[in-house]
Amino acid sequence: MWAQRLVAPQRFAACETPAPSADALAPGQVLLDVAAGGVCGSDLPFFRGAAAPDTAGARAGFGDPGFPMHEVAGRVLASRHPEIAVGDDVVGWASGFDGIAELAVCAGDGLHRHRADVAPETAVLLQPLACVLYAVEQVRPLAGLSVAVIGQGPIGLLFSHVAKAAGAARVVGVDRVDRSDLGPAFGVDEVVHASSDAWALDLPAGERPEVVFEAIGHQSATLNHAVDAVGFGGEIFYFGVADETSYPFAMRSFLRKNLTLRSGVTLERRRVLAAADEYLVRHPSLARDYVTHVVPADDAQKAFDLAVAPAGGQAKIVLSMR
Repeated sequence: MWAQRLVAPQRFAACETPAPSADALAPGQVLLDVAAGGVCGSDLPFFRGAAAPDTAGARAGFGDPGFPMHEVAGRVLASRHPEIAVGDDVVGWASGFDGIAELAVCAGDGLHRHRADVAPETAVLLQPLACVLYAVEQVRPLAGLSVAVIGQGPIGLLFSHVAKAAGAARVVGVDRVDRSDLGPAFGVDEVVHASSDAWALDLPAGERPEVVFEAIGHQSATLNHAVDAVGFGGEIFYFGVADETSYPFAMRSFLRKNLTLRSGVTLERRRVLAAADEYLVRHPSLARDYVTHVVPADDAQKAFDLAVAPAGGQAKIVLSMR
């Protein structure tokens, strides 16, 4: 089968590799004919050269065929999962992080059968949306609250959209990239084109948000910017992937402001993927606004080069495998 593989940091090349066998599936696994994949911010450190994902169960690592991609949509060719049938069009996690390939073996508990009238290049957005919906479930109800989202890349824009749909009175989106062209469509009331530390320092006491979602990750500074920004008694959800084992943390400010900090990975994946599917029915414009670039899989290099250089007008980048 065909696949793309990283032959050096930030350099893809096409390759041929043995196809996985349907006969070798373990209980609960499915064999997926991959039709589309989304480039996620958590894939980018590995694109830059990191050796292996910090994700339990991942089979692939740097240099392996199909690595690094975990957001996938496609058709089931074989299944040993009791609730997923051959021929189902599904979306979810390529649990091996090996989704830039013709075929992938996936854990069925991380897949959901989506509506047949949704193209895979659109359906793939249900995976990051499911992650955001699960995170928002973990915090206090947002109705009537002031919410800030640090980072307005693909994940941050989804947080903004979901917060507004949940009834947030005000949504502030903060990013070093000017998101004034995309922010309003995602429910952002105030688009802040600034670094998060400068924004936090300039906030008047009466304008501090009650809930902050940190949607950047991959470095330690912005978590402390969230502590600086949030109001007394507020709540922070740290969503961005932590690339380091330990982070320096503004503990004194956290204590004195009586704050709550939450984080965590997405559980109950099939349930929240179904919830994401329903959310898309209620908000059909999200499908038009979110995926801004669809790139052929044989040009994975272009897709990832775009993803590591965020720009105005750019949200989700999807690879089409068809």
